[in-house]
Amino acid sequence: MSAPTRFYVGQLASLDVFDPLGDRVGRVRDVVVTFSSRRRPRVIGLVVEVPGRRRVFVPMTRVTSVEGGQVITTGLVNMRRFEQRSNETLVLAEIIERPVVVRGEDGPIQATVEDIGVEQTRTRDWAVTKVFVRAGRRHTRGLLVRRRGETFTAPVEDVEGLYGTDTEQSAARLIEHFDDLKAADLADAIHDLNPKRQGEVIDALDDERLADVLQELPEEDQAKILVTLKHARAADVLEAMEPDDAADLLSVLPPERAEGLLQAMEPDDAADLRRLLTYDENTAGGLMTTEPVVLGPDDTVAAALAVVRRAELSTALAATVFVCRPPHETPTGKYLGMLHIQRLLREPPHAAVGDFLDTGVDPLPPDAPLGRVTVTMATYNLMSVPVVDEGRLLGAVTVDDVLDHILPDDWRDDRHEVTDG
Repeated sequence: MSAPTRFYVGQLASLDVFDPLGDRVGRVRDVVVTFSSRRRPRVIGLVVEVPGRRRVFVPMTRVTSVEGGQVITTGLVNMRRFEQRSNETLVLAEIIERPVVVRGEDGPIQATVEDIGVEQTRTRDWAVTKVFVRAGRRHTRGLLVRRRGETFTAPVEDVEGLYGTDTEQSAARLIEHFDDLKAADLADAIHDLNPKRQGEVIDALDDERLADVLQELPEEDQAKILVTLKHARAADVLEAMEPDDAADLLSVLPPERAEGLLQAMEPDDAADLRRLLTYDENTAGGLMTTEPVVLGPDDTVAAALAVVRRAELSTALAATVFVCRPPHETPTGKYLGMLHIQRLLREPPHAAVGDFLDTGVDPLPPDAPLGRVTVTMATYNLMSVPVVDEGRLLGAVTVDDVLDHILPDDWRDDRHEVTDG
């Protein structure tokens, strides 16, 4: 009789999942276990990321092999989005890096979980059987039982603290696991966590990353998260957000809370948001960002390309350079025209951007309605359109902001239910 199938969760993470015909289904993102006081923790399934970044649940009863650097399943996979139940625990999200106590012959050892070993039993169930840990410093009867940092494997029965709320996995480790995700996908992953875990991850994110995540959540969820932050950090996160998104978020907060955050922000950042809050949200002024790429007519093509290479610029913002007389901060001096990145790539690096301006698109006034903004962008195939008042550039409306406003209000909640075909 062949030995039972075994694997460690750390080896399984990010492996590709295939159906019996060899077609790729998706990629493993986590392992789901349940705990019982009467038996070993049971592995009930995998969280698999399928095309479209949807995360679905694949029961272990559908898994036929976890060998050879891949996972093979049988039967059809339910494409309904995975939702964690109250009795379920995610190994990578909640157990790895959790502090535990290991019972040893010379006394208990403080340790941290590094990996989880799983075996298939004679009844064809899958159970957690071993825990791979990293020891902390521990003395018993004057002797050092395990050196700090030493790793070893213990039977799961000898490990206390794998489950429960008294000890928790490092949120930093979970964030590291999600590091390759785009902001929208990280927002979805955080949204799926239980409220306590969600709060820990939010606390561990840096301000820039949290700002990116907030911009991908529905406004109601943004507001709920923002009110949990300390006042100073909430102001810092708002400063890191795109001005139009920050203004939209402030507009749904209680007025006294919004004003307090504005007063805690840097004066220049607060001034931009106050200006945006004066416009109706369905106008060019309410849609625009106050931080487009602005250069002077004498700046070179090389200088323009250096600016649009900045990693912090979104694709939509980097696609267009707006050329104005000084000052170049909005509201600028006289607006002269715009220049598209494709044109920049065709011109000599030493040439002045003022020589290649596109002046054929009339800029929009700040009170232009959403319909006019949409028609202008569609007519001229624009990634962004300038918003000008009295000859001065106030900002630019980008295509992503237009899409946000013409899609249904709950599109972020439903995006994982959208299927191809």
